[in-house]
Amino acid sequence: MDNKTVHIAVVPSAGFSHLIPILEFSKRVVSLHPHLHVTCIVPSNGSSQSASKSHLESFPSDSITLTFLPPVDLPQGLDTGSQIQLTVTLSLPLIHQTLKSLTCRTPPLVALVVDTFAAEALDFAKEFSLLAYVYCPLAATTVSLHFHMLKLDEETSCEYRDLHDPIEMEGCVPLHGKDLYSPAQDRSSRVYQLLLKRVKRFFFVDGVFVNSFLEMEIGPIRALQGGGSYKYKYPPVYAVGPIVQSGGFGGGGGGDMGLECLAWLDRQQACSVLFVCFGSGGTLSQEQVDELALGLELSGHKFLWVLRPPSSVANAAYLGGAKEDVDPLKFLPCGFLERTKGQGLVVPLWAPQVQVLGHCSVGGFLSHCGWNSTLESVLQGVPFIAWPLFAEQRMNAVVLCEGLKVGLRPRGNENGLVERGEIAEVIKRLMSGEEAGQLRQRMKELKEAATHAIKEDGSSTKALAQVVLKWKNLA
Repeated sequence: MDNKTVHIAVVPSAGFSHLIPILEFSKRVVSLHPHLHVTCIVPSNGSSQSASKSHLESFPSDSITLTFLPPVDLPQGLDTGSQIQLTVTLSLPLIHQTLKSLTCRTPPLVALVVDTFAAEALDFAKEFSLLAYVYCPLAATTVSLHFHMLKLDEETSCEYRDLHDPIEMEGCVPLHGKDLYSPAQDRSSRVYQLLLKRVKRFFFVDGVFVNSFLEMEIGPIRALQGGGSYKYKYPPVYAVGPIVQSGGFGGGGGGDMGLECLAWLDRQQACSVLFVCFGSGGTLSQEQVDELALGLELSGHKFLWVLRPPSSVANAAYLGGAKEDVDPLKFLPCGFLERTKGQGLVVPLWAPQVQVLGHCSVGGFLSHCGWNSTLESVLQGVPFIAWPLFAEQRMNAVVLCEGLKVGLRPRGNENGLVERGEIAEVIKRLMSGEEAGQLRQRMKELKEAATHAIKEDGSSTKALAQVVLKWKNLA
């Protein structure tokens, strides 16, 4: 680094779906602005460190410095949100020490960017006279709810799922209380209290980066940029997406299986295959695995299904909790693989999702609606069957199906189980017929908008340049 270099620090949080997006953000910043240097200070609980290190081998080492902090020891039995949060909390002394050493170097730091779960580190920005930013690997609609949450908490006495009327936020598609993100589903919980505490910090930063783009969520983005009507004014909000993991077979190893998937897809007709995958952490119950399998079979459509062992906990595979020594295929209904041999391919645990979605034979994506997966599918123009499981995925499903109208959402029975007949019907609607054509056309238009947003004159590139200019003036 020299005196012309602009130096910023980035603090991710644990968990692949939070770690990778902020690192990809760092990668995009330095690719667009070569005079920038990013130091990533990475907290770890040990579960995601090896995967993230292998992913980071492709990063430009001369522009991004990676500092992995020693793994922390967590108590047993914590929910996922608490694990992510506590990993950062226990790492704070080392984050502080690292930032202090960086402020003494030349060129000194000018800004600190933290993941939403690393908000506690924002206190250090004030101490070291740094501009402070939050990077949200989320939809602008979810960020809107963050800022709306304090007001909603003050005005609501019951649990949000018991509200009769939908929740209205400026510029956003209305949300029912039952569709709000998981931390808001139990207002007496510690997780909910941590959420409120975290959100309050967001009002007092110098800016919020959102991994979305103007053309996809113009209503919520413009409303956020308008400053809001709560007692605290919103900080500046910059839509800089879509930022996704680029190519490669990263994120799960198993290169041979990846090649087998792509070879199988090569033998299928254009837009004929439904890709079924629940992200890096989603799991289904045994009963739901059975119904999904039989629904896929009943639909008659081609499918590529990434299968994990069943669990009663929807995010059981998150933060390295997957049982990779157990063969998921043995949990399929008796005779299913034989009966669907010419119809589908079931692969255990992992597939190269970016390449699969980009393959010409894939015409639909049955997805958990994690935001990373959503943006990957948008960039490839593949419409959705929305099957949300946890976190903010139900909100994303509402945005996709009711707002953008690029997806269909099956409805479960009174126990939440989506039955085979409903599954087969929604697959047929997505993969063939007039409705499928309309979904595909809208998704094609969204893909074109997404591609343009990150071009040199695109809305997201301009938004990022606006902030970098501010940093450069301070360096």
